[in-house]
Amino acid sequence: MILNRTAAEQMTLNSMFDRLKAAFQPTRTAGVTDVGWAIMDDRASLIWDQPRIYRRDIPRPASAKSVQVCPAALDFDARHVVVPCPVDLHLRFEQDEKGQPRLKNMAGLQSTIRPKYLQQMVRVVDRVEWRHPDRPILQIITPYLFLADTPVWINQLPPYLDYIDPAWPGLLICGRFPIHIWPRHLMWAFEWRDLSRDLILRRGQPWFYLRFETPDPARPVRLVETDITPEAKAYIDSISGVTNYVNRTYSLFDRARQRRPQTLLSPRARPGSDPGTDS
Repeated sequence: MILNRTAAEQMTLNSMFDRLKAAFQPTRTAGVTDVGWAIMDDRASLIWDQPRIYRRDIPRPASAKSVQVCPAALDFDARHVVVPCPVDLHLRFEQDEKGQPRLKNMAGLQSTIRPKYLQQMVRVVDRVEWRHPDRPILQIITPYLFLADTPVWINQLPPYLDYIDPAWPGLLICGRFPIHIWPRHLMWAFEWRDLSRDLILRRGQPWFYLRFETPDPARPVRLVETDITPEAKAYIDSISGVTNYVNRTYSLFDRARQRRPQTLLSPRARPGSDPGTDS
């Protein structure tokens, strides 16, 4: 049976998305690498959305040669995990009468965040730790934590697959580390390059991306919500804050590997489901 081209294209597109979606379903099998994720904060934890596989909201392709059905493009997109922004922010960078950096909440009384909690959430890094003397760095510590029981490196990246409007007045500071031996909270670190422009973030917009590396680049990675066991928490706590005491934390990887519990990943069972079967 010969299908018309439009129907054939749609079937191809649906098939590709189904295979990519199946690869990221929370079912443990030997064909994928499981990456656990958790939100480790009991306070207002509902503002932090579940990380999700990147997928474009695009119309049906008009041609069999359309980018929408390009396997390479689909595979590239599907290997990105999106972490949405948890809050609305409109910030301006200023200096006080002593030349000390400070943030001004331009939303004023219309801000959805109380001033006390904004100060707790967002901080300006000490000037001596900036990469450039005229480019302030902001930090927001997130409750997101990713871990694995097999070798996996996490990459934190800016949301370059999405069009952010208005564009940010600076750069996201990216990072890469092994989550199978160095699981720690992710941080949103931003270098403010154009001080004449405000930083505007909107709740729900792509905040940053994640990509995961494994020894086998062709092997898909699947996100699995995980519980943090007492053993895993003790191990995570032993890593937390070491940068306050030493530099070159990569030199501690061998020691961390020796003290690592045998298992970090503990998939969370969904109500009414069997975690050992396909959902």
